[in-house]
Amino acid sequence: MPDNGNSIEKRRGMLDQFETGCESGPIEDCAEREHRLHQLRPGEKKLAYESARLADLCRYFSQRKMDIPPDILDRMGRVSRKGPLERIRELADINQALIEYLHQTESVPQLRQ
Repeated sequence: MPDNGNSIEKRRGMLDQFETGCESGPIEDCAEREHRLHQLRPGEKKLAYESARLADLCRYFSQRKMDIPPDILDRMGRVSRKGPLERIRELADINQALIEYLHQTESVPQLRQ
């Protein structure tokens, strides 16, 4: 089916909501994030909390220019294929694995060059 350009523009418009400062965009202010989390229904709140926690951990890794272990990256790639309850559990497990990995790597002294 030919694309007359309308569907591309429609998709761009849908993605605008994820820009900084928009309704579904990233929230830098912790107080604002907590406020929005408390407005969600319980199931949505747990998913949003674990997702935000993962985003914070990914930001931490990025700022320190650290690679996320490949096995954890694979798990992260499969999360979206799971149902809501499984997704919450898997995100919590991934977050825990990342924290444990950080503890292991930060407790090992760096070798001098």
